[in-house]
Amino acid sequence: MAKPALVADIGASTIRVALARANGALVSMRSFPLRSDENPETRLAAALLAAKPRPDAAVLAVAGPVDGDQVTMTNFNWSFSQKTLMRSLKLKRMTVVNDFVAVAHALPALRPADLVSLPGGHKNAKGNLLACGPGSGFGVSALIPARRPIAIASEAGHMRLGAATADAARVVAHLVREMGTVVTEHVLSGPGLARLHRILTDRHESAEEIAAAARKGQAEAKATVNMFLRWFGRIAGDLALTFDARGGVYLAGGVSRALAPLVASSGFREAFENHPPYATRLAAIPLYVVVHPAPGLAGAAVLARRLMR
Repeated sequence: MAKPALVADIGASTIRVALARANGALVSMRSFPLRSDENPETRLAAALLAAKPRPDAAVLAVAGPVDGDQVTMTNFNWSFSQKTLMRSLKLKRMTVVNDFVAVAHALPALRPADLVSLPGGHKNAKGNLLACGPGSGFGVSALIPARRPIAIASEAGHMRLGAATADAARVVAHLVREMGTVVTEHVLSGPGLARLHRILTDRHESAEEIAAAARKGQAEAKATVNMFLRWFGRIAGDLALTFDARGGVYLAGGVSRALAPLVASSGFREAFENHPPYATRLAAIPLYVVVHPAPGLAGAAVLARRLMR
């Protein structure tokens, strides 16, 4: 039996692990909450120990920039040397990528059941693909189609956040007083959704509670979510123009998945297209919400196939 590779998607609040077979299939998928004092290496070592046969290769997708041997996560207190971690885990080969780079690599392999298609747009098979969306932070990566697709890493979630409406300007002004410099993920993330709801309603609720209430039609939660999604639409339009993503924009991350039933009616598409003089160009781009439970693992499996060849 050919050895599988270990694949892992390590975010600020959750670690997902699985085994990737040589054909790209994922097996033994598991998800664990990450405590703030936990070392993810413990989970990786346990997954390797449990696997039969034990993998000697791994692909790790981490929520942070990967610029060299030393990797530091953005919203979770873990920093590691790739070389030291590979030796510690007794691996022969290891690839570490940004978590949304992994999501971008998954996009061509996603099935219709993994996506909620929003009205409008048409597929351009030669166009770049964009994955972006809110989770613990705001992830962004573009995929350039080729025989061997190339994913572009990005830290666009840390771009300065501006406002296009009076309501949004009031929120940004509040955040400036509260936080100083305001970046995209201060609003477009799970913590950002909770922050926006607190500013608009003075209610302290989690992103999960707000999303659940909005899906049930609760007025205050739905108003917050609609503002959140219109803001997300504008930023996604900015990014689609930045990366010329005429092959499709894919809204990923746990918050996108939780809000999937509400996106079409929220004004997301209108805000996405409202970028004069390129409204027509943006109207042609198809939009999808990624509802696959672990697209980061799916993309890591694509990279694992390359690693195992």
